[in-house]
Amino acid sequence: MTEHTAEMTDGTTNDTTGPTDNTDEIPLPEDVVSEAKRLTALAAEAVDDAAKAAYRRERDRLVADHDYTARLRDEDRTLVLYPDEWVVDGTVQFDKIDDTDRAIEVPLGPQEGDSWAEVETHNQSIVEAVSENESALHAKNVRAFADFMGNHYLQPLDTATAEQLTEFYEEYYPRNAWASERQQALVEESIRTAFSHADASYPL
Repeated sequence: MTEHTAEMTDGTTNDTTGPTDNTDEIPLPEDVVSEAKRLTALAAEAVDDAAKAAYRRERDRLVADHDYTARLRDEDRTLVLYPDEWVVDGTVQFDKIDDTDRAIEVPLGPQEGDSWAEVETHNQSIVEAVSENESALHAKNVRAFADFMGNHYLQPLDTATAEQLTEFYEEYYPRNAWASERQQALVEESIRTAFSHADASYPL
């Protein structure tokens, strides 16, 4: 079979045709795929090059433990996970592919039919409510949280789980909010305020 390759955003090469979509069963544990997706998304959002590289290394180690290789297909923001034996010197070798269902495609961003605009409109309404009734620092924190929930999970911010809040506080916010010390000190209070304005319960 003819080999087709394309330059990837993380400096690797990948096939332009892509594997078939996975359906009912996937050859990797779901938690591994989910974590690889999360780390790739964090790398994409990070503003610091060292942080980007650290997220990618962590992702690559994770999938390598299962004999897989991760690639990012930039044209449709899709994480592709290939069995290691298919990849030689960073290039997929099509003559080594025995079962295309062993490859996994994981969309990182909104896909056709998803309603990012609706989510953003909802989240922005909460940001505006906080801005009108609370301090500017609270509003900045809630805007950062809205970006996190909308871009990473395509969810209204007031539907966040406790796990998502932990990810926001510990990983996304320190690297992406560029917050002052005073703003950082208020972040949990800010997010609780956002839930209050949305008439939603803060997850425990």
